Amino acid sequence: MHDLETLQTGGYRTAGITELRLACPLVEFPEEVLELGDTLEKLDLSGTGLSSLPANLGSALPNLKTALFSDCNFKVFPRELAACPKLETAVFRSNGMEEVPEDALPSSLGSLILTNNQLTYLPASIGDCVHLQECMLAGNQLRELPAEMARCKQLQLLRLSSNCLADLPDWLFTLPELAYLSFASNPCVSPTTNGFHAPRGLAEIPWGQLEPQDAIPSTSQGTGTGTPALWHQSPHYTEDVSLTIFEGDQATDLGLPADALSATLAAGAHECLVTLLGRVLNHPHEDVPDTGYIGGVVTQLVPQEYIPLSDLPQQQPPSAAASQPAAAESAPPLDPSSALQLLTGLAGALHHLHARGLSHGALHAHSILASAVDAHALLPNLGAATVYHATHPHAEQVEKIEVLAFGKVVGEVLERLMGRCNMGDVGGRVGFAEVVDGLEGLVGWRGMMRIPDVGGGEGQGR
Repeated sequence: MHDLETLQTGGYRTAGITELRLACPLVEFPEEVLELGDTLEKLDLSGTGLSSLPANLGSALPNLKTALFSDCNFKVFPRELAACPKLETAVFRSNGMEEVPEDALPSSLGSLILTNNQLTYLPASIGDCVHLQECMLAGNQLRELPAEMARCKQLQLLRLSSNCLADLPDWLFTLPELAYLSFASNPCVSPTTNGFHAPRGLAEIPWGQLEPQDAIPSTSQGTGTGTPALWHQSPHYTEDVSLTIFEGDQATDLGLPADALSATLAAGAHECLVTLLGRVLNHPHEDVPDTGYIGGVVTQLVPQEYIPLSDLPQQQPPSAAASQPAAAESAPPLDPSSALQLLTGLAGALHHLHARGLSHGALHAHSILASAVDAHALLPNLGAATVYHATHPHAEQVEKIEVLAFGKVVGEVLERLMGRCNMGDVGGRVGFAEVVDGLEGLVGWRGMMRIPDVGGGEGQGR
């Protein structure tokens, strides 16, 4: 965080800073920011209330790569950003934005985040953003996507939840890199899948039987992240569980918290899904206006040894152990057999979800919990999920988009197993004996009889 007074008195002018963040209320754009010149790469003025930018922004800050203006008052996307030749990320969450003019988007954009605004359309010129990889549009009033967007061939992630889309365009399913798609709370989703449909026989757990062990974290982001709790099922029996409270009616980057709850209730049971134990009954905020309470669920408490799949240690020489993530310091590495079991279970869970007409929407290695000891993975939340129904006209294509996301996870797991093949440190690379051992472990050939070396000795190959 930087200080406005220091900025205005020239305190940062010769400091060569690459990032500037101000959070104080601003009536107008501080001209002193422009004096930071070609060293500034990231500008964060979120929450300042700004509504306009200076005309010479692009020429004054030629190396600006990231512009963050969430919770400001830009009713129109500022054209001035189009003059920033290296801008890669533009973020305007919750501005009440109503329009993105033609040619206002920099063609260099890789990430565009316009979550929770009032946009009814996007400009055709978004098709010129050929480097766009991430586009978050949840919580707007979009009725269609411009056909020109089909030129965004590098698009990997698209958030469309909570809009007014009557259907999904066919070109959307031709984008070769699209792996993460969410579109809940749109007219194109069957009305029968919007809303909360608890599975038959699901327990209703009175709030009075639950005792949270920590402060309940906000789930307004729709992640479904729970907090440890005790479930006093009777005077004689208490179970450790996880308690999740869904609240808030504004869309986030993932979508609406209500959609996350709907997906949680619709997901069903699978060994690689967190087990749903019951739905909260008689929460203190239930039926109380203006509290934002939507609902709550009780699920199994995930064992502590389960950590993000991305944090599982790689099989490395002892000299590299110090570079492992803190969360993985005591975790064993993922061996080939465990990796194969883990991926098989994970694929089964995704097949289960899509058979029920549900897309996860955020299948990353960091969003999957895993245990190398148990050779097991869990999908802990469904915050970006879409309940689209198996009879949706694009059901097959929606599933195949998520297959690409799963393929990326497979690639990361294989990199953790075989990454030492690619080490820059020649001495740290594996030998072919270890490569063979790892691959045989994956395909189940380990220990099988091999053709003996009947020749051997000197002179072979002459």
